[in-house]
Amino acid sequence: MPHNFNATRRGFLGFAAGAGALMAAGAGATAAPTPIDTKARIVILGAGAAGTALANRLSRRLNGAEITIIDPRKEHWYQPGFSLIAAGLKPAKYSVSQTGDWLPKNITWISERAAEIDPDGNKVMTESGKTVPYDFLVLATGLVLNYGAIEGFEMDMIGKDGIGSLYAGPDYAAKTWEAAGRYTEDGGVGIFTRPATEMKCAGAPIKHTFLIDDIARKAGTTKLDINYMAHNKGLFGVPIISEKLRMLFGQREITPHYSHVLKSVDAGKKMATFTTENGDTEMPYDYLHIVPPQQAPDVVRNSALTDPGSWGGRGWATVDKHTLRHNFFDNVFAVGDIAGVPKGKTAASAKWQVPVVEEHLIAQITGTKSDASYNGYTSCPLITRVGRAMLIEFDYNNDLTPSFPGIIAPLEELWISWLMKEVALKATYNAMIRGDA
Repeated sequence: MPHNFNATRRGFLGFAAGAGALMAAGAGATAAPTPIDTKARIVILGAGAAGTALANRLSRRLNGAEITIIDPRKEHWYQPGFSLIAAGLKPAKYSVSQTGDWLPKNITWISERAAEIDPDGNKVMTESGKTVPYDFLVLATGLVLNYGAIEGFEMDMIGKDGIGSLYAGPDYAAKTWEAAGRYTEDGGVGIFTRPATEMKCAGAPIKHTFLIDDIARKAGTTKLDINYMAHNKGLFGVPIISEKLRMLFGQREITPHYSHVLKSVDAGKKMATFTTENGDTEMPYDYLHIVPPQQAPDVVRNSALTDPGSWGGRGWATVDKHTLRHNFFDNVFAVGDIAGVPKGKTAASAKWQVPVVEEHLIAQITGTKSDASYNGYTSCPLITRVGRAMLIEFDYNNDLTPSFPGIIAPLEELWISWLMKEVALKATYNAMIRGDA
């Protein structure tokens, strides 16, 4: 019997859309609880994915609470889309919406940057000098990209002379494709980097490596020398995934270089310098993808909410890894990229962290206890080529935690995993920040 490709494709699309709806709705959904009357003053620093999701959920759970979100950004960025933009698969506008469109109407939005946090005095000061008191503080600031740590680099280099950096924002991701697209046509030496710090979505540099390699080979470009620079002796923080990537790199003729951290770039000479265990080494390139070191924003890093002796001085908020409550200030929580936990700097992690913070905060308001716990869940639809991906999910113990066991094999390059990224993920993300998932 001839294979009905169109019917199969419709089935896969239907499954992907259905899976997205399932994840958006949440397993075992129940009726919304009766709102709790309270006059609690809750301040959320940051209107990114985590902060917006929490604001929406708390605005429904609490009646009479004074919820304030502090963030100057007018645009909300769907960051999981940056990898697709940087591969020429989506336009920059794919990842851009307006911050105010996602925030609940019954909260206060202070469109400023927080300048100082006083956890002893229970107040936040903004850049204009405004003082905002709180009963509860939630850090959802995200992180900052420390491009200044790379000698010789300037932001206006992105998109020119073979330099890309998809992390910097949707417009920079589009500029990255300008440089990467030329490389897929001309070939030569491609260098793909990863910083030595903790970072958001550690799979993104690997996705970009795979996508540019795939697009170049499909274009018939044969003069390819693709190199991935690992910051340590592995390709990924989860050993079984690291080994799978090593095998895929071998099949694709991508050369891994271990313990190579980008130190400086000379755009005129097209030369990158790396710090290695054996001293600095230079490598010429035709295309260089830069992922900068990442750290907490100064407002957190310079506060009493971080331990200067931990996380290499990167300033992540000092919290319990399961409750996400601050270790020393029990009315302070952290959610999303700013949380000082061993794993969890992805949008999928934020999806599972936000309800934990919600439950512990509400329990504290009502004088009860909650056993809500975050287990380190992290998800990465790891694209390996256009039309194929591995849906990788894991926890603090590096155990694989597949959401669709028996349907989606986590270490297989599947079309359905690609469709989860293409069809379901953005809808799920949107449901999350609306507080619906």
